Formats: sequence, structure tokens, C-alpha cells
Amino acid sequence: MDLAAHLAELTRLSSITGRERAVADYLLRSWANLVDEATLDRLGSYIGLKRGVSSVTELRSLPYPGPETLTGRPGERPAGPPRIMVAAHIDSIGGMVTAIEPGGFLRFTTVGGVDRRLLMAQEVEVHGRRLVPGLVGSKPPHLTAPEERTKLQPVDQLYIDTGLPEAEVRELVKLGDPVLPKNEFRRLQNDRISSRYLDNRASQAALFVALEELQRLKHEADFFAVGTVGEEFGGLSGAVASTFAIKPDIGIAVDVTFAKHPGSESDSFPLGQGPTIGVGPNCTPKLAKLMRQVAAELGIAYELEVMPGPSGTDAWGMQVVRGGVATGIISIPIRYMHTPVETLDLADVRAAGRLLAHVVARVDQAFVEELRCY
Repeated sequence: MDLAAHLAELTRLSSITGRERAVADYLLRSWANLVDEATLDRLGSYIGLKRGVSSVTELRSLPYPGPETLTGRPGERPAGPPRIMVAAHIDSIGGMVTAIEPGGFLRFTTVGGVDRRLLMAQEVEVHGRRLVPGLVGSKPPHLTAPEERTKLQPVDQLYIDTGLPEAEVRELVKLGDPVLPKNEFRRLQNDRISSRYLDNRASQAALFVALEELQRLKHEADFFAVGTVGEEFGGLSGAVASTFAIKPDIGIAVDVTFAKHPGSESDSFPLGQGPTIGVGPNCTPKLAKLMRQVAAELGIAYELEVMPGPSGTDAWGMQVVRGGVATGIISIPIRYMHTPVETLDLADVRAAGRLLAHVVARVDQAFVEELRCY
């Protein structure tokens, strides 16, 4: 499948935190020919396994025991080749319906880090019994007191107008139904894309590139491509649960980071010049060094992203599961994060996926043993 088409379909799907099933099911279908096994775990995270080709025949012949073959039996990590888990969260920010008021107007609240400055007059989709388009309404400035005109409207003073009669709204919409910004997938100039939910559909697209690249590469490690749930509200529940089940030797988070534009020149990175590689306490130094070496050997442009504290990615949850996991972070720059017009360069997505695949191909048991010494 064409990368842009794959990304367009991913951004079309509703997947706010706590309601991620649509994207997980899509990955089960669209990646079926790229992985050897796939399942959804109890929280709803997608787990796809691309098996490695071990040079140790007797280890390769060992089955993954237990009813859940992807994760093996509970307890100690089973014998076998190295395990690399790559997490790209599939949940997104959005809203939820909290009340249906007389006249059919919908009250709502936000889910995740929604930028309240952008809510007024935004076109939205309410995912009820069917998709219901609507607009976020508020009092016009003519009816607003002068001292209120320069203040940010609280979310509880906003509402959604669907244009439908109240009786029909009550038939179609229930409390808790997801509210998403309207889907507008735009192909811009120079291979650039603008859409809602590129955070973090860009990373699923990078995993798609990596899985395609791994079809042509020999790799010893078993590669677990995981679409995690529950990242945007800060709980990292999907990453922690999946890591606990998979018992990886290495965990890599693929996420997005800030791209440069006027007003964000510092702590941001250029579009079209490759992904970033994280360095900091959430990133195991030897793994970050391997990423840099592979990028240099392949001529993949990259930037170092200094992360002096919690990274805010799935790597933060993966790192401390069980006895600890060696972790790394690859990020794709996007502009206008957490808005309906997030913008990226497809070249960065391809580069991130290619880098990831070749890092996986370089990991063997000897490298894993070195990681134990940090």
C-alpha cells in the first residue's frame, strides 16, 4: 500500500483514548501479510510479531508456550532469540459528550491535551449511532461582556450544534460518545501532509515502513510491532501492560516531536531532515549509540533530541517494567501538534521506518548481553 494512502486511512479512523478499537482492527487487517502472528491484548493494544531467523537452531525450534503464543507463559522470560518491542501509541486526543441540552445542543469535555484556544468555531464529528457532523458554538462577541472578550472560553461554556432536531440528536447521540475534529487529510506541496491525528498515526506509518523493510532483511531478533492504547492521558497503560506480557530485551518508542515554524525555533527540529534520536535518562546510551551508527552507515539524516527528564513517550513506561528494559526513542517532527492541521514530511516517516528496521537487523544476543552492563 502507498504510504500516504495508509496514513490517510489511519487518520480517518476514530481512536480517542479509551476507544482505540477501530485503529487496532485496521492494523490487524492491513499488516496481516507483514507479520507472522498478530493479536489484540486485553487492553486493546495491537501486537504483531515478525519472527527473526536465529543462528541457533535449537532456540529457533522452541515454541512460544501457553494460550497467548505472542507473549509466552507468565513468569520468567522464555529462552529464545532477542525480543525487540517497538511501541507506537494508537490513541488520540479528542472529546466526549457530557450532556444533551434542550434544542439538541451537545455539551462536551476534552480527552487528553486538547488546545482550548482552537475549539471555538471548529468543525467536529460526533461518533454516535452514525457519524454526526457539527460545529463548536459559543456566544458571539456582540453578546459578550467587554471584559470577557479577551479571555479564553472555558470548555463548559462551549457546545456542539449539529443542526438536527432535539429528538433526532437524542436518538443518535449518547453520553460518552467520542467527539473528533473533522477529518481533512491534505496532500500539500513537496511530499508534505496535513491532517488531524498525525500524533501518533505518523508512527504507525513508520512501523509499516519498517515491517516492509524487514521483509528484505535478515534479523535474529523477534520484532514485536505494538500499537499501544492509553498514552495521551499520561497513564501509559498500554505500554506497561504490553511490555509486561512480551518481556522484551529492548523497547523502542516511536512518537512525534516538535518541528520548527515561526515562534518555535528552539527545542524543535526541521521538517524533511530525518527523525530525531533521543538522548537522556529515558534512553539507554548503548542503544542510542547503535541508532546513530546505523543512521550514519545508511546515510539517514537525523537530529539528536535531548530529553533531560521524563520523555512523555511510551518509553517512560516500558523502561521500568519487570526487572527493567533497555529503551530508545525515535521521533518524527510534526508542526502544530495537537491541532487538526498537524503537518509532516513523508520523507521523515520513511527515514524513521528504515532506521528502525536496520537497528532491529543489527541486534543479536551479544548486543543484548552488552546492554545489561548499561
